Amino acid sequence: MSDNQKEKVYTKGLDSALLAVYNGYMFFLRFFREAFRGRMEFQELVKQCYAIGNKSLLLIGLTGFITGMVFTKQSRPSLAEFGAVSWLPSLVAIAIVRALAALVTALISAGKVGSSIGAELGSMRVTEQIDAMEVSAVNPFKFLVVTRVLASTITIPILMFYCTGVALMGAFLNVTLNEGTSFRAFFENAFEQITFLDVGTSLVKAIAYGFTIGIVGCYQGYNASKGTEGVGKAANSAVVISMFLIFIEEVIIVQVSNYFRI
Repeated sequence: MSDNQKEKVYTKGLDSALLAVYNGYMFFLRFFREAFRGRMEFQELVKQCYAIGNKSLLLIGLTGFITGMVFTKQSRPSLAEFGAVSWLPSLVAIAIVRALAALVTALISAGKVGSSIGAELGSMRVTEQIDAMEVSAVNPFKFLVVTRVLASTITIPILMFYCTGVALMGAFLNVTLNEGTSFRAFFENAFEQITFLDVGTSLVKAIAYGFTIGIVGCYQGYNASKGTEGVGKAANSAVVISMFLIFIEEVIIVQVSNYFRI
């Protein structure tokens, strides 16, 4: 038996996957240790919050507005068959508040923010800037990782509420152009069926999505290797893994919230 075969526990692919899960778990634990230890880098945190919001604001607003208009337009014929077009504002509001706003915000942020964090930290890793920070007595994990994860966790919920408002405005525009509904009547009907559980569930989703985007992007970038190729791989992996985990979290949170809704 060769030395390479002796080093394998199962197969090369399975061993790599299990090792990646273990490393991710240790990275996750290290984040919480560093987050509550020592002085917080508030200036860097505010800078990252601004960067994340500024990068995603326009795209999330445009996508949210289009989502509200398109969903309203697609839902109208189905309700018209039952003579229930008056329920359109409530239907759209429920869909946007409960699911669409948080998911749209998270997916766009995963593409914009997750890839940016992965590429930025990956570039710093392969150019040995992170090693230089360690030599100069700066804690690179707290300065680079903790601030970015906290920034995404704080900013994504804010962007989610912004997306909700813009999507509802898109829906209102479509409704008022077709049915002539007033602004007040639309929003009274829209929020009639919305509960605190709906808003709270969306907030929990956004916090979970923001944390996932931040921690995955930082993990991929912080552990990048193999030069410029590793930077591209880190950015790509940050987006793919973040989106995959977001959908898993969506299923889990919806199941839990439905338990309290019954």
